[in-house]
Amino acid sequence: MGAPRIAVAVVTMGNRPAEVDALLESVAKQDVPPERIVVVGNGCPLPDFARRLSLPGEFTAVELDENLGCPGGRNAALARLREFGDIDVVVDLDDDGLLVDADVLRRVRDLYAADERLGIVGFRIADELGETQQRHVPRIGNSDPLRGGYVTGFLGGGHALRMAMLDEVGDWPAEFFFAHEETDLAWRAADAGWRILYAPELLLRHPKTSPARHAIYYRVNARNRVWLARRRLPLALVPVHLGVWVLLTLARNRSGAGLRAWFGGFVEGVREPAGERRPMRWRTVWRLTRLGRPPVI
Repeated sequence: MGAPRIAVAVVTMGNRPAEVDALLESVAKQDVPPERIVVVGNGCPLPDFARRLSLPGEFTAVELDENLGCPGGRNAALARLREFGDIDVVVDLDDDGLLVDADVLRRVRDLYAADERLGIVGFRIADELGETQQRHVPRIGNSDPLRGGYVTGFLGGGHALRMAMLDEVGDWPAEFFFAHEETDLAWRAADAGWRILYAPELLLRHPKTSPARHAIYYRVNARNRVWLARRRLPLALVPVHLGVWVLLTLARNRSGAGLRAWFGGFVEGVREPAGERRPMRWRTVWRLTRLGRPPVI
């Protein structure tokens, strides 16, 4: 197949202008420029990046009236790219990330050109000191962040998605707003037979952070965990998955306020509609298990 046409999408809430400038400048330095760059203002106005920065390809700004969350903002970028109709792969980058190497988009292009069933490519996330947090490695346990290969999930901070895959399995679950949207998309992709590759040579530098920095973290983390299980798992695995995560949460969390918020979100996930139920097939469960992460962990 020919070289895929690549777009870069960035979603921002307008509170990191210097970081977005630096990110876009790192995109402009790529030795294979993107065909398009889309920046989504998630409930915020955007500066005129095209005037301030020398950007490659076609630049498009999308300003949303309200903050739709990370998945909702990314869906807005996808909708605009579909209107253009000339993109094969979209690279999503966190607004406070940075492409250190100039060959990232070329490597992405070559990976997709070589494998027509490659749906998702996950980047390696490392901080300013080159350290990758273990939660950013898409494998169970103390896994080497430099070991690439096929996996069961990917990181939201830096990744690439094939547009044809999204056309088949659907876009981001906007109702999640924040947390576990990557897993929902990854499970749908795997169930449709698309491959997910962790490529540690694709580096996104990102400040070292904790997901608990977000005020809504504990509540939506639990709510979305329940929704994820209700939407995507065979019925017999739903209580297993949720039981494992209740035990893990109790073992890891020492904050009384955090636990109250988490269990409040858990109850919300049980009571509120989870959206369309499309459980994965048992052969997908086995495939994910063989790749090292059964969908109960």
